[in-house]
Amino acid sequence: MSGDLFAAAAAERLAQTAPLADRLRPGTLDDLVGQEHLLGPGKPLRSLIESDRLSSAILWGPPGTGKTTIARLVAGTTARAYVQLSAVTATVKDVREVIASARDRLGQHDQGTILFLDEVHRFNRAQQDALLPAVESGLITLIGATTENPYFEVNPPLRSRSTLFRLEPLEADALAELLHRGMRAEGAVADDDALAHLSTQAAGDGRQALTSLEVAVALASARPGDPPLITLADAESALGASAVRYGRDEHYDVISAFIKSLRGSDTDAGLYWLSRMLEAGEDPRFIARRMVILASEDIGMADSQALVVADAAARAVEFVGLPEAQVNLAHAAVYLATAPKSNTVTAALGRARADAGDGSGEVPAHLRDAHYQGASGLGHGAGYVYPHDDPRGWVSQEYRPERFGDRRYYLPSQHGAEKEIHQQMKRRLDDKPEGEAG
Repeated sequence: MSGDLFAAAAAERLAQTAPLADRLRPGTLDDLVGQEHLLGPGKPLRSLIESDRLSSAILWGPPGTGKTTIARLVAGTTARAYVQLSAVTATVKDVREVIASARDRLGQHDQGTILFLDEVHRFNRAQQDALLPAVESGLITLIGATTENPYFEVNPPLRSRSTLFRLEPLEADALAELLHRGMRAEGAVADDDALAHLSTQAAGDGRQALTSLEVAVALASARPGDPPLITLADAESALGASAVRYGRDEHYDVISAFIKSLRGSDTDAGLYWLSRMLEAGEDPRFIARRMVILASEDIGMADSQALVVADAAARAVEFVGLPEAQVNLAHAAVYLATAPKSNTVTAALGRARADAGDGSGEVPAHLRDAHYQGASGLGHGAGYVYPHDDPRGWVSQEYRPERFGDRRYYLPSQHGAEKEIHQQMKRRLDDKPEGEAG
């Protein structure tokens, strides 16, 4: 009896002294902020949890996005036994003991077992293979949590038997809600600038936002005043980073300056504005998206590799994350700034859309699908010439409705690779029979 009392007292004291992020951990799915795509009403993960039909799953996402919280909510709603291990400290022996207990539990009490394995990517191949038979047979329902891409870090057999649920960084509204909950729990208030700085610097990580808030509350509490008032200086001190002034207008002004610098081939200006955005906590995915657009809009066929580089940088942001992905963004920015420029693809698309916009213009008979029964009787495909049958690899034939056959949409420039494309298109035009459109 005394042991139970001491254990209860210890648990109560731990609950009072636990970090703010742990004290505010949601008790129900409705209390969880963010991840609406998975946990909103009627969404897949929520439905599986509420009906206690969740099969093996891997929760994949950045730190502080709710992976452990979701697992604990599963523990509170399931009729199955819930066991938690950390792949950082667990061994194959631990895994085998969990499997043995699960087998006994199923045989004696007809009760299934859920194993939550945190940091599942830390398990090596042998450790993951030890889990496979129990997961495959359904003896254990595995819930793995990882910050790494499971396509690289989880064995294919184990991954194929699990549903992947990707968690996204928390949006600004979700972070704001967390911070307000934290202030209520701590009995503190904050300036708008302080809250904005804590939210921005958290970069979608709810745990980091609450941890920083807890430090800021301690700093504010050292001054007279009730309730404690968190200032921007408190938030900066808690984070160890000065706030870069970056209002809503500047969000658009700075990205505009960045894109115009790259378009204008000013490498140093591009790096400066990129750094301004990163220091201000701008979403790196937003920066990457704009560079992907620029690669086709302002460089296009002058250097098609620009799109590949920009897309690779966008993927690196997702795969690597900040702060390391800053280098990938800088790499792409320098490449785009130094690449030859051409907006001919953008202009060509505009001209083509102007003609295509009214939906008129029948598909020429020789271009129509001739594979289905009866198509040949309608004249479909008749007169079509197969380009590969010509030694040049192309033939002169009309590929558009006749009314648009003489329109030129794409007019290559003399910049970069387009210079050769210009010459190639000129040679083909010169080879057309006299009087033929195009």
